[in-house]
Amino acid sequence: MRKSHPVRRIVLATAATVSGVVLLLSLKPASDPAAASAAGAAPQATAAGQESPQGGTRGAAGAGSGTVTGDAAQTQYGAVQVRLTVSDGRITKAEAVQAPKGGLSDQKTQLAVPRLNQEAVAAGTADIDAVSGATYTSEGYRKSLQSALDKMKQASSGAPASSGAAQARTVAGKAVRTQYGPVQVRITVSGGKITKAEAVQAPKGGLSDQKTQLAVPRLNQEAVAAGTADIDAVSGATYTSTGYRQSLQSALDQAGG
Repeated sequence: MRKSHPVRRIVLATAATVSGVVLLLSLKPASDPAAASAAGAAPQATAAGQESPQGGTRGAAGAGSGTVTGDAAQTQYGAVQVRLTVSDGRITKAEAVQAPKGGLSDQKTQLAVPRLNQEAVAAGTADIDAVSGATYTSEGYRKSLQSALDKMKQASSGAPASSGAAQARTVAGKAVRTQYGPVQVRITVSGGKITKAEAVQAPKGGLSDQKTQLAVPRLNQEAVAAGTADIDAVSGATYTSTGYRQSLQSALDQAGG
């Protein structure tokens, strides 16, 4: 019987060992960081792709939506200012953030404003009916509502939201001396129109107080409505009315310049 050579046994054992190592290496999972990174890149890219449309959807939902407040409209009994909530270009809510207060005005405001709010939402325009018994409040509401609607259109057209505010100017006319004291008018002008008028000076003391309280609110209202100094004098307050018109014309001249 032949005996195996010792050297041959060593070579065979070595070959078996190498084969075993190769087999183990082939079964071991890849631990290369670069390979692992590449393997995870595809899911990450997919997540980012999903995120982008979601962001776009949020932006689109916001277009034509938000809250817009109209200019305050002065009336004989106080200011009226309307704020609208808009969704996708449609009025979903209307409210008066300012309305006449005190005495009988409280009752008229409580009667008129809820109905005007409801009509504004239903109509979607400022072409709404006045509430009987609250004519001044209704008129002021419609003016402020129209102002808010104009701002809505401006925003939807892509114009900067601040452009209307940037165009607004406040101008004070010259103080005009009257027999009972000076009269000075200050106006706010936006888009070439008077949006607010007020007397920063008017006759005071004694009977003048009563005449000023009677005349000035009406003159303020007429100035806004007319947009010129061609307004009627208030009966019983001729001097105050004349001074008001002269100072108003002075303010208009400055605004036009």
